[in-house]
Amino acid sequence: MNEKIIDGKHCSKQIRENLKKEISKLPSIPELVDIQIGNDEASTIYINNKKKAAESVGIKFHHVHFEDNIDKQIIIDKIKELNNDIKITGILLQLPIPKEYDEQELINYIDPNKDVDGLTKINYGKLFLGQDGLVSCTPLGVIKLLEAYNVDLENKNVVIIGRSNLVGKPLIELLLRKNANISICHSKTKNLGEHTKNADILIVAVGHENLINKDMIKNNVVIIDIGINRLNGKIVGDVDFNSVIDKVKLITPVPGGVGPMTVTMLLNNVVKSYKLTNKMDV
Repeated sequence: MNEKIIDGKHCSKQIRENLKKEISKLPSIPELVDIQIGNDEASTIYINNKKKAAESVGIKFHHVHFEDNIDKQIIIDKIKELNNDIKITGILLQLPIPKEYDEQELINYIDPNKDVDGLTKINYGKLFLGQDGLVSCTPLGVIKLLEAYNVDLENKNVVIIGRSNLVGKPLIELLLRKNANISICHSKTKNLGEHTKNADILIVAVGHENLINKDMIKNNVVIIDIGINRLNGKIVGDVDFNSVIDKVKLITPVPGGVGPMTVTMLLNNVVKSYKLTNKMDV
């Protein structure tokens, strides 16, 4: 494999092997519940992938499926039931959900210690207060990849394109903990290339194919491409890979870069959640 490629599959495999060993030593089997509302096809695929990944390391997986237009209170009552079930380690709400529901309202009913997606306001607040909690899986996966490839972040210029609650904003805090200098760009940013050319590390998470090309980066930049786009029947990222490959120091491919790490960090969070709910050292 090209020495410039950040291999998310390999890194993910190593972490999962360690998780499997750790889980085998726990007093009981961790159990993860994925709540789905509606019948989004992509969500169903993601759920099946999570099920396989969870079971591969020894986590028991449950899929709770509600049809569209179900009364909100039924969903809330189910979440509360799972919160009180001592066998259940982690709970997540599969996103996206139908627009008639308030996504954040439902997520906030999840016990913060079982919130394996790190999306409750409690865990979000802990993150930005520098306290230990459960952290959103994709940003955590990005940090783990950078650590695995010994990318020094201290006093480096990191440019993040994308300001979502799921990825961009949590990354700000995680990178600040590494003493990076951070700039945020978004859909309203003008002259994007002027910002990206200053990046030692460029993180792109907007869902816009081939947004970044070789003319927008400097030599030896490290690029983390979180984008997932369908183009001519293929999955591509937000970065024009073939255009930039000769200039970069390191780059994540799409697929095979950040994606595998997102699922692996979910498994990592299930183990952490198990320890939190069972009052074990994290």
